[in-house]
Amino acid sequence: MTAPRPRSPQQPKQLDAGIFQAEISSFALRLAAEGKAAKTIRTYTEAVRWFAAARPTGRASWEQVDRQDIQQWMAWLLDRYSSVYASNQYRALQQFFKWLAAEDELSDPMAGLRPPRVPEKLVPVFTGEELAKLEQACAGRSFAQRRDTAIIAVFTATGIRLSELAGLRYDPGDLRGGDVDLWQREITVRGKGGKDRIVKIGHKTARSLDRYLRARSRHAQAWRPQLWLGAGNREPLTAAGIYQMIARRGRQCGVDAFPHRFRHHFSHTWLDRGGPEGDLMELNGWASPQMLTRYGASARSARARRTCDRIMTDT
Repeated sequence: MTAPRPRSPQQPKQLDAGIFQAEISSFALRLAAEGKAAKTIRTYTEAVRWFAAARPTGRASWEQVDRQDIQQWMAWLLDRYSSVYASNQYRALQQFFKWLAAEDELSDPMAGLRPPRVPEKLVPVFTGEELAKLEQACAGRSFAQRRDTAIIAVFTATGIRLSELAGLRYDPGDLRGGDVDLWQREITVRGKGGKDRIVKIGHKTARSLDRYLRARSRHAQAWRPQLWLGAGNREPLTAAGIYQMIARRGRQCGVDAFPHRFRHHFSHTWLDRGGPEGDLMELNGWASPQMLTRYGASARSARARRTCDRIMTDT
């Protein structure tokens, strides 16, 4: 049984920060200068813009914002959204106010505050039966079936992020195939902050990719550099398109499937089988061991249940 999905955030489509916008723009420029990914910059600045658009009562400048304004905003978010989402918004604001305090020599209204507590939940992982159902849902020889089979195989084998999978490139004129090297069974991934890393795939995944690449070579837009092409004569798949495909295939076979669940599954399986934590950090592109705590809890729980079965049998 998988964990319940979080409530979907609903930011207003129009976020008017008014007189607060100048500092937000400068903050975005600073993030870009530090090499932050475009998605990270957008996430951080939208969080700050949303807070500013709410217009803290009677505040005419950032200097007048105090800790009570932050606490009231967090209480408002927690009343409407998940604690995970509120925590992410908190951390975005925290980075902004830390930058603003250093930039304009102001006091930081978030100094000493703590982020919303996020209850620990077991990481949702796939069962073998669920993965088999997903594979069967994509079975066939059509272009879309070959493509979807390959996408799910790569997700399962590597646990890479949705944005990383969507960003893969292919060059049929290159012996290495661009980002995909079937001979070495390696995929070059561009992670957060533009950092490249190499992940490995097994023979079964390599065969799925090979079948897709043969189908891709006959596609009308095979000349495009994006690895994942749309069915028919449509544009290459975006991250949103891949997400929708995974969800659709999941609905077809009665499996709650979404891209990040494959990342959970890969990490859980690695740790549950005794894989080194440092190697998992490298494969997942984690700069901090913080995520290991979350995935490690799931693996420890699985090992504890197996130990209980062995020790408590017939008692």
